[in-house]
Amino acid sequence: MGERGSWMTTMIECTEGHYEVQEISYGKTYVWCHEHVVVECDCGERSVLSASQTLCRCGADHAALVRKVLGSQEAPHPWDTEYDEWRNKQDEYLVSEETYELELSRLD
Repeated sequence: MGERGSWMTTMIECTEGHYEVQEISYGKTYVWCHEHVVVECDCGERSVLSASQTLCRCGADHAALVRKVLGSQEAPHPWDTEYDEWRNKQDEYLVSEETYELELSRLD
């Protein structure tokens, strides 16, 4: 084997960070699942690596690969779509100030 800087690594699998939506008795909860990369080091070891864990058992540091693969990923928040839908429905119920004034005047 060569020096630690010359290790060869093969990426096997990459899982993006994401939210899992879980239904609970009073609504929904969003659980963050961290992104990770499964790599096979030149030493033959397969490791599950993340932004905070980039070392193989043999001591090879795969931080550059992990940063390259995971650095370009951004997970959307699942509640953004739900909020947009809710907000659009609220717009249907909004009343102009003129309409509001007219309705108030009719109450007198």
